[in-house]
Amino acid sequence: MNLPPLPLPHRPLGVAAIFVGLLLVATTGCSEKKSATPVTPVVEVVQVVQRDVPIYMEWVGTMDGNINAVIRPQVTGYLIKQNYREGDLVKKGQPLFEIDPRTFEAAVDEAKGVRAQKVARFETASANLARVRPLAEKNAVSQKDLDDATGSFQSAKAELEAADANLKTAKLNLGFTRITSPITGIAGIARAQIGDLLSPGGAELTTVSSVDPIKVYFNISEQEYLKVATAASAAGKSPEDVPLELILVDGSTYPHQGKVSVLNRQVDVTTGTFKVASLFANANNLLRPGQFGRIRATMKVVKGALLVPQRAVTEMQGKFLLAVVGADNKVDIRPVVVGDRIGSDWLIAEGLKPGETVVAEGTQKVRPGMTVETRPFVAAAPPATGAPGKAAAGPAAAAAKE
Repeated sequence: MNLPPLPLPHRPLGVAAIFVGLLLVATTGCSEKKSATPVTPVVEVVQVVQRDVPIYMEWVGTMDGNINAVIRPQVTGYLIKQNYREGDLVKKGQPLFEIDPRTFEAAVDEAKGVRAQKVARFETASANLARVRPLAEKNAVSQKDLDDATGSFQSAKAELEAADANLKTAKLNLGFTRITSPITGIAGIARAQIGDLLSPGGAELTTVSSVDPIKVYFNISEQEYLKVATAASAAGKSPEDVPLELILVDGSTYPHQGKVSVLNRQVDVTTGTFKVASLFANANNLLRPGQFGRIRATMKVVKGALLVPQRAVTEMQGKFLLAVVGADNKVDIRPVVVGDRIGSDWLIAEGLKPGETVVAEGTQKVRPGMTVETRPFVAAAPPATGAPGKAAAGPAAAAAKE
């Protein structure tokens, strides 16, 4: 008897289908639960600041003495004395070094003796000429006698003048054994020691620098020079009249303003820059040659400028974007036009209004129309050395990454 086959294959297929269906329902249910409770991102925000902002340019400057007098020996001799303390302020004419004067004192005495001989000969020749001249007028003596007397007088006079010059030279050399400062300034460390044999062709003894006012050199590019000249012209000034500030290496601003004293006549073809010298008052000798600082020149003042932290600005394909948070805590990604960087902030020329709130930390988390939870942004403390120009680079780089 032929029995019909049992439908065994249909039972496993039905179970599998039911299992798959349950999985789909469970998965759908989980997805619905997740989408029903989205996570609100937390961002740090800051309110747009509006204030008057000075726009300035900065350059690295090197300080040098207004006058640097290199002290060198002018005669040959042994150094026997140093009359100043290194690093101190010395006055003009103050003795710095002494060379053994005995040889030069003997030379002066010898020159005096020679001059005395020449004076005696000159007086004799002068008296002889005075006696012969009236006799020659009466034809009591020959013309040759008059000519001889006149020649002897002229010769004795010339020898006396030479003796006077030799004596003056000997006294001058004796004076050179006492080396004095030609200016008032700071005297450097001595480069010769007691007992050294000095000579005019030898090394320098020290340098005295006049540091009040002190000179600060810096290089300015052609483009920067044109900007400064344009800004000065708009203010009715020349580039030399633009006031300068000096930022020291510890970040502090030097209390005295400076001014341009020298603008080189031409551009250095190797660097494309002008060399500029500026002068700053330095009555307490705080500034010394060789120090570094930053020269700052204010170009203009922007009234009512809008400022945001640089890290709040995102650059993407040449465009600058800000995440603006509205009153309903929803985000609006807005293109803006940026201006100059002011310390750690960025001036926004277009695209923002005073009092608006922007995302300063967490811009990578937000999307247009997204609701966010906000917290106040706390800026990091600036480094101890405080360099506004360099500090601006950190937040800008962070913003670019975001």
